[in-house]
Amino acid sequence: MKKRTLLTLTSIVAVMAFALSAFVYEQSQLRKNKTADTPASELVRMHSPVFGAASAKVTIVEFFDPSCETCRAFYPGVKDLVNAHDGKVKLVIRYAPFHEGSEDMIKILEASRMQDKYWPTLETVLRMQPQWASHDNPQPDLIWGFLEESGLDVEKARKDAGKETVAAVIEQDKTDLRTLNIKQTPTFFVNGQPLPKFGYEQLKALVEQEVKAAYP
Repeated sequence: MKKRTLLTLTSIVAVMAFALSAFVYEQSQLRKNKTADTPASELVRMHSPVFGAASAKVTIVEFFDPSCETCRAFYPGVKDLVNAHDGKVKLVIRYAPFHEGSEDMIKILEASRMQDKYWPTLETVLRMQPQWASHDNPQPDLIWGFLEESGLDVEKARKDAGKETVAAVIEQDKTDLRTLNIKQTPTFFVNGQPLPKFGYEQLKALVEQEVKAAYP
């Protein structure tokens, strides 16, 4: 009798353990897929800067902070991914101003768009990041001294950086950050899918997978 009772209890515990494990796994998968299932409008907005062909069927979305050293390190490789696929891949930038001084830099970037100088300005911002983006003492105003080399009308850009439309872009991106639960930069999505594991090779592999699927 005692042996039978013990076996019964053991079976019950095993079933409960299996059920608990299944529940934990299911919740984990739900959390993992929550961002991927988010409507595309929250990944890409009409105001988002785009590098590459608008008609490209593969979209890399990067949540980007201009003060982020890793964003700076990734940028050349991400740009190469777009250029290497001959109109099949585009990059969409979303702002994630997690560091002090980043919102000021985003305002400058948005002002440069009004002069069609966004990408050369972005490259100057990233190249000079060590000068202006110290996390202990960020000095985003230092960048103005380097922007004429990007072909920017600096005086006009200073005025445009203060426009309400620029502030609205930043606020929308910050709202989407919270909705999508973005916590770090860079965070990448490829055609709505998050990277299975962070890294450039993982990004490259997912891009190539999506290119093959979109252009059989």
